[in-house]
Amino acid sequence: MKSIDRRLVWDLPLRLFHWLFAASIIACWGTAKLGFSYMQWHMWLGYWVMGLLLFRLIWGFVGTRHARFTGFLKGPSAVFVYGRSLIGKSMVLLMLALVGLQAYTGLFSSDDIAWSGPYNGVVSGAMAQRLTGLHHLNFNFIWAAMGLHVAAILYYTLVKRERLVPAMVTGWKADDLVSADQAIDNSALWRAAIAIAVSAGAVYWILTAAPAATAASNSFM
Repeated sequence: MKSIDRRLVWDLPLRLFHWLFAASIIACWGTAKLGFSYMQWHMWLGYWVMGLLLFRLIWGFVGTRHARFTGFLKGPSAVFVYGRSLIGKSMVLLMLALVGLQAYTGLFSSDDIAWSGPYNGVVSGAMAQRLTGLHHLNFNFIWAAMGLHVAAILYYTLVKRERLVPAMVTGWKADDLVSADQAIDNSALWRAAIAIAVSAGAVYWILTAAPAATAASNSFM
Protein backbone atom coordinates (compact mmCIF):
# COMPACT_ATOMS: atom_id res chain seq x y z
CA MET A 1 0.00 0.00 0.00
CA LYS A 2 1.29 3.42 -0.93
CA SER A 3 2.45 5.52 2.00
CA ILE A 4 0.35 8.50 3.00
CA ASP A 5 2.98 9.94 5.33
CA ARG A 6 4.61 13.14 4.13
CA ARG A 7 7.87 15.00 4.48
CA LEU A 8 8.46 18.73 4.07
CA VAL A 9 10.69 19.49 1.08
CA TRP A 10 9.95 23.01 -0.21
CA ASP A 11 9.95 25.85 2.33
CA LEU A 12 7.19 28.46 2.37
CA PRO A 13 9.36 31.42 1.22
CA LEU A 14 10.55 29.43 -1.80
CA ARG A 15 7.01 28.40 -2.71
CA LEU A 16 5.73 31.97 -2.43
CA PHE A 17 8.63 33.19 -4.54
CA HIS A 18 7.91 30.59 -7.21
CA TRP A 19 4.28 31.56 -7.73
CA LEU A 20 4.78 35.31 -7.30
CA PHE A 21 7.68 35.22 -9.73
CA ALA A 22 5.65 33.44 -12.41
CA ALA A 23 2.65 35.75 -11.96
CA SER A 24 4.84 38.85 -11.98
CA ILE A 25 6.58 37.92 -15.23
CA ILE A 26 3.22 37.43 -16.94
CA ALA A 27 1.96 40.71 -15.48
CA CYS A 28 5.07 42.54 -16.73
CA TRP A 29 4.48 41.20 -20.22
CA GLY A 30 0.80 42.09 -20.08
CA THR A 31 1.32 45.67 -18.95
CA ALA A 32 3.96 46.15 -21.67
CA LYS A 33 1.58 44.88 -24.33
CA LEU A 34 -1.31 47.01 -23.06
CA GLY A 35 0.70 50.09 -23.93
CA PHE A 36 1.38 53.60 -22.72
CA SER A 37 -1.42 53.86 -20.16
CA TYR A 38 -0.05 50.88 -18.24
CA MET A 39 3.61 51.86 -18.20
CA GLN A 40 3.37 53.06 -14.59
CA TRP A 41 2.23 49.59 -13.56
CA HIS A 42 4.94 48.10 -15.72
CA MET A 43 7.46 50.20 -13.84
CA TRP A 44 6.22 49.13 -10.41
CA LEU A 45 6.20 45.50 -11.48
CA GLY A 46 9.76 45.86 -12.74
CA TYR A 47 10.88 47.07 -9.31
CA TRP A 48 8.91 44.29 -7.66
CA VAL A 49 10.59 41.63 -9.82
CA MET A 50 14.00 43.10 -9.00
CA GLY A 51 13.19 42.57 -5.33
CA LEU A 52 12.05 39.00 -5.96
CA LEU A 53 15.27 38.26 -7.83
CA LEU A 54 17.44 39.68 -5.08
CA PHE A 55 15.51 37.68 -2.49
CA ARG A 56 15.99 34.46 -4.47
CA LEU A 57 19.71 35.11 -4.82
CA ILE A 58 20.05 35.62 -1.07
CA TRP A 59 17.82 32.64 -0.31
CA GLY A 60 20.02 30.56 -2.58
CA PHE A 61 22.78 30.95 0.02
CA VAL A 62 20.94 31.14 3.35
CA GLY A 63 17.70 29.29 2.62
CA THR A 64 16.73 25.72 3.42
CA ARG A 65 18.40 22.66 1.87
CA HIS A 66 16.57 22.49 -1.46
CA ALA A 67 16.58 26.25 -2.02
CA ARG A 68 20.37 26.59 -1.87
CA PHE A 69 22.51 26.94 -4.96
CA THR A 70 25.16 24.63 -3.50
CA GLY A 71 22.87 21.76 -4.43
CA PHE A 72 22.71 23.06 -8.01
CA LEU A 73 26.34 23.50 -8.91
CA LYS A 74 27.82 20.02 -8.96
CA GLY A 75 29.55 20.19 -12.32
CA PRO A 76 28.64 18.82 -15.78
CA SER A 77 29.45 15.22 -14.90
CA ALA A 78 26.81 15.27 -12.16
CA VAL A 79 24.05 15.49 -14.76
CA PHE A 80 24.49 11.76 -15.38
CA VAL A 81 24.25 11.04 -11.65
CA TYR A 82 21.49 13.40 -10.55
CA GLY A 83 19.47 13.28 -13.76
CA ARG A 84 16.36 15.39 -14.08
CA SER A 85 16.78 16.96 -10.62
CA LEU A 86 19.95 18.74 -11.68
CA ILE A 87 18.51 19.60 -15.09
CA GLY A 88 15.50 21.16 -13.38
CA LYS A 89 17.74 23.17 -11.09
CA SER A 90 19.79 24.33 -14.08
CA MET A 91 16.56 25.61 -15.60
CA VAL A 92 15.96 27.61 -12.43
CA LEU A 93 19.35 29.27 -12.78
CA LEU A 94 18.70 29.96 -16.48
CA MET A 95 15.37 31.62 -15.70
CA LEU A 96 16.88 33.74 -12.95
CA ALA A 97 19.66 34.83 -15.32
CA LEU A 98 17.23 35.73 -18.11
CA VAL A 99 14.91 37.71 -15.85
CA GLY A 100 17.93 39.36 -14.22
CA LEU A 101 19.06 40.50 -17.67
CA GLN A 102 15.53 41.75 -18.36
CA ALA A 103 15.47 43.81 -15.16
CA TYR A 104 18.97 45.16 -15.80
CA THR A 105 18.26 46.30 -19.35
CA GLY A 106 14.99 47.85 -18.16
CA LEU A 107 16.98 50.24 -15.99
CA PHE A 108 18.49 51.79 -19.13
CA SER A 109 15.63 51.38 -21.60
CA SER A 110 13.46 54.08 -23.14
CA ASP A 111 10.37 54.27 -25.31
CA ASP A 112 11.69 57.54 -26.84
CA ILE A 113 8.47 59.29 -25.83
CA ALA A 114 7.89 59.69 -22.10
CA TRP A 115 9.13 56.64 -20.22
CA SER A 116 12.72 55.74 -19.50
CA GLY A 117 14.63 53.70 -16.97
CA PRO A 118 16.20 55.55 -14.03
CA TYR A 119 19.70 54.92 -15.41
CA ASN A 120 18.88 55.77 -19.01
CA GLY A 121 20.71 59.09 -18.72
CA VAL A 122 24.07 57.52 -17.82
CA VAL A 123 24.51 55.80 -21.19
CA SER A 124 24.66 57.20 -24.70
CA GLY A 125 21.58 57.29 -26.89
CA ALA A 126 23.00 54.54 -29.07
CA MET A 127 23.71 52.30 -26.08
CA ALA A 128 20.26 52.98 -24.63
CA GLN A 129 18.74 51.97 -27.96
CA ARG A 130 20.71 48.71 -28.02
CA LEU A 131 19.74 47.90 -24.44
CA THR A 132 16.10 48.67 -25.21
CA GLY A 133 16.26 46.31 -28.18
CA LEU A 134 17.80 43.60 -25.99
CA HIS A 135 15.11 44.27 -23.40
CA HIS A 136 12.41 43.46 -25.96
CA LEU A 137 14.27 40.54 -27.55
CA ASN A 138 15.13 38.86 -24.26
CA PHE A 139 11.51 38.31 -23.34
CA ASN A 140 11.30 35.78 -26.19
CA PHE A 141 13.94 33.71 -24.41
CA ILE A 142 12.05 34.07 -21.13
CA TRP A 143 8.91 32.75 -22.82
CA ALA A 144 10.90 29.85 -24.26
CA ALA A 145 12.34 28.95 -20.85
CA MET A 146 8.89 29.14 -19.28
CA GLY A 147 7.51 26.94 -22.05
CA LEU A 148 10.18 24.30 -21.43
CA HIS A 149 9.44 24.42 -17.71
CA VAL A 150 5.71 23.90 -18.25
CA ALA A 151 6.35 21.15 -20.81
CA ALA A 152 8.57 19.31 -18.33
CA ILE A 153 5.89 19.56 -15.63
CA LEU A 154 3.24 18.20 -18.02
CA TYR A 155 5.52 15.34 -19.05
CA TYR A 156 6.19 14.23 -15.50
CA THR A 157 2.53 14.67 -14.56
CA LEU A 158 0.96 12.89 -17.53
CA VAL A 159 3.64 10.36 -18.47
CA LYS A 160 5.58 9.69 -15.29
CA ARG A 161 2.52 10.15 -13.07
CA GLU A 162 4.54 12.28 -10.66
CA ARG A 163 2.60 15.18 -9.15
CA LEU A 164 5.06 18.06 -9.10
CA VAL A 165 2.63 20.99 -8.84
CA PRO A 166 0.93 19.97 -5.55
CA ALA A 167 4.35 19.69 -3.90
CA MET A 168 5.23 23.24 -4.93
CA VAL A 169 1.90 24.41 -3.47
CA THR A 170 1.97 22.54 -0.17
CA GLY A 171 5.71 21.94 0.22
CA TRP A 172 5.16 18.28 1.12
CA LYS A 173 5.98 15.04 -0.69
CA ALA A 174 5.11 11.47 0.20
CA ASP A 175 7.77 9.83 2.35
CA ASP A 176 8.31 7.09 -0.24
CA LEU A 177 9.57 9.80 -2.61
CA VAL A 178 11.82 11.63 -0.14
CA SER A 179 14.30 10.05 2.24
CA ALA A 180 14.33 11.28 5.82
CA ASP A 181 17.73 12.92 5.44
CA GLN A 182 16.46 15.00 2.49
CA ALA A 183 13.47 16.49 4.32
CA ILE A 184 13.57 19.90 6.04
CA ASP A 185 12.34 20.67 9.54
CA ASN A 186 10.83 24.12 8.96
CA SER A 187 10.67 27.06 6.55
CA ALA A 188 13.25 29.26 8.31
CA LEU A 189 10.87 32.22 8.34
CA TRP A 190 13.09 34.49 10.43
CA ARG A 191 15.91 34.15 7.91
CA ALA A 192 13.40 34.77 5.14
CA ALA A 193 12.20 37.97 6.82
CA ILE A 194 15.76 39.27 6.99
CA ALA A 195 16.36 38.31 3.34
CA ILE A 196 13.19 40.18 2.32
CA ALA A 197 14.25 43.28 4.23
CA VAL A 198 17.71 43.24 2.65
CA SER A 199 16.21 42.77 -0.83
CA ALA A 200 13.75 45.64 -0.37
CA GLY A 201 16.54 47.86 0.94
CA ALA A 202 18.74 47.01 -2.04
CA VAL A 203 16.00 47.90 -4.54
CA TYR A 204 15.35 51.17 -2.70
CA TRP A 205 19.06 52.00 -2.84
CA ILE A 206 19.31 51.18 -6.56
CA LEU A 207 16.42 53.51 -7.34
CA THR A 208 17.41 56.38 -5.06
CA ALA A 209 21.03 56.21 -6.27
CA ALA A 210 19.92 56.82 -9.86
CA PRO A 211 20.86 60.23 -11.31
CA ALA A 212 18.14 62.84 -11.40
CA ALA A 213 16.19 62.73 -14.65
CA THR A 214 14.84 65.62 -16.67
CA ALA A 215 11.69 63.72 -17.57
CA ALA A 216 9.67 60.87 -16.19
CA SER A 217 12.15 58.18 -15.24
CA ASN A 218 10.95 54.65 -14.86
CA SER A 219 12.30 51.14 -15.03
CA PHE A 220 10.24 48.62 -16.90
CA MET A 221 10.44 44.90 -17.50
